[in-house]
Amino acid sequence: MDEAVLRALTPTVIGVLVRRGADFAAAEDAVQEALIEAVRAWPDDQPRDPEGWLVTVAWRKFLNAVRADTSRRHREELIEREPAPGPGEVADDTLQLYFLCAHPSLTPASAVALTLRAVGGLTTRQIAQAYLVPEATMAQRISRAKRTVAGVRFNQAGDVATVLRVLYLVFNEGYSGDVDLAAEAIRLTRQLAAKISHEEVAGLLALMLLHHARHPARTGPDGRLVPLAEQDRGRWNTQLIAEGVAVLQAALVRDRLGEFQAQAAIAALHADARTAAETDWAQIVEWYDELARLTGNPVVRLNRAVAVGEADGPRAGLAALAGLDPALPRYAAVAAYLHERDGDPVTAARRYAEAARSAPNLPERDHLTRQAARLNARPRSGAAAGNR
Repeated sequence: MDEAVLRALTPTVIGVLVRRGADFAAAEDAVQEALIEAVRAWPDDQPRDPEGWLVTVAWRKFLNAVRADTSRRHREELIEREPAPGPGEVADDTLQLYFLCAHPSLTPASAVALTLRAVGGLTTRQIAQAYLVPEATMAQRISRAKRTVAGVRFNQAGDVATVLRVLYLVFNEGYSGDVDLAAEAIRLTRQLAAKISHEEVAGLLALMLLHHARHPARTGPDGRLVPLAEQDRGRWNTQLIAEGVAVLQAALVRDRLGEFQAQAAIAALHADARTAAETDWAQIVEWYDELARLTGNPVVRLNRAVAVGEADGPRAGLAALAGLDPALPRYAAVAAYLHERDGDPVTAARRYAEAARSAPNLPERDHLTRQAARLNARPRSGAAAGNR
């Protein structure tokens, strides 16, 4: 039995049940029960039409649940005649499921969990393990999310931007438990791109592919974080890079620039450089200018300061940094790097230590702590420090 087949069919089957009259929560529950039946039955006798089998079993599960609930007897009129077993309806409601699971009424955490469950086909246990929370906690989160969207009409138009932000949140979680969330986010974004012609969907897919291509080089044999400039570029996945660049170019020619396309363009410039020294920092600064114009995001301006420091020197980078809020995430780390480049190891070491204390994860904290220790171990000669 191919688990990937089951996961890919999950949103389609949920959509069929909703189209037949089931509310979203009941449909999702019925499909999960059907998937359990498939796990039991398919290893010995996989059906020729997996989708039709799942639709039939899930619909019967839904009917049984409704008939067992005496408080909802009035709904039986709607579903009295059970459709004959066979292939699912031609209509594909997977796209609507993306919109529903990323509904603005949901918190980001709930939208992510519901997307992974209903669209991704992951189990509650898998999602809980990926986010390092108890299964019961994740089950409650998913149940609350389903109740929240219970009254949302399935045929309402959705917001593509909200869906993309949810998928980007999934991607940034990376790998935990037995699910590679970055790979899962790419799979779901590919699926979305196949169903909707939208330049920002393509932009996000390109961004994910280009970032994921660097994954093998991001950590050393000892598990330590390897900064971009020090990564072994021979370990980057050239196939993913080529695909990401092609997807991005197809999106850019439509001349409707969005933030994910701009981010992907920056990632593509990094991927195009054979060595860190050959990086086209001037063009990267230009793309950060576009990104800042599109988003107004201060974190974009923080990253731009790094690019300015590479393109025009550390003093220019520090000047670009001066107008930003020091409370921004990674501000201290950027300041430390630029001060080190500018030949001030004392200030750099202090800033690295400060950044380590507020690091969002253990690998980054370890990296920043080692940077501070490296500079503190140097003689106070005032000699310019090397690059990271």
